[in-house]
Amino acid sequence: MARTILLTGFEPFGGERVNPSWQVAARLDRKEISGAQVRALSLPVNLRRVARALTGAIETLTPDAILGLGQAGGRTALSLEQVAINLVDERRTREAGGAVGGKPIIAGAPDAYFTRIPVAAIVRALKRREIPVERSLSAGIFICNAAMYTALHTTRGRPDAPVGFIHLPYTAGQAANHRAAPSMTVELMAAGVETAIGVIARTLARPRRTNAT
Repeated sequence: MARTILLTGFEPFGGERVNPSWQVAARLDRKEISGAQVRALSLPVNLRRVARALTGAIETLTPDAILGLGQAGGRTALSLEQVAINLVDERRTREAGGAVGGKPIIAGAPDAYFTRIPVAAIVRALKRREIPVERSLSAGIFICNAAMYTALHTTRGRPDAPVGFIHLPYTAGQAANHRAAPSMTVELMAAGVETAIGVIARTLARPRRTNAT
């Protein structure tokens, strides 16, 4: 039976007409990559609704891995997020730095979770394909971070299940409305995400280690 990888993207927000994260996720929906089938899910840009949608999909699909995608205007490469923190500021309209405010995503939960996707292997694979890629230490404190944190927290009882998040740059069409903003084609972003999924799927195909008895 093929493994299932849940791939999430977001609806447009902040006055944008499109969101590259959903454009990419929709392209890869139902595609089989390295023996794993992709199931795409569009998420709302709302803390309570995104938590319900994401946890509901995880419960229904019981995916073997989860990869979240989000838009981060101003970035120049696919950004593999290292850490999700238990903090959200819903007043923000983009994933950006600045003064820290907000509230916990999940009251009483751990302060942070580290990504569980094979970041180093994905970086190597993308560099071989000459697709711009970088590691990022912060997923921000907006809804993308909340989605990453929620996915990691919901699957905390499955530490071997790969769960992570990639931020994407603006599309060329979006960048035309943002002076001097970097951009990337949807085709190149989709190729990069498909490559990342391939790396994740191959880790799922490896035999799981068991303790000797």
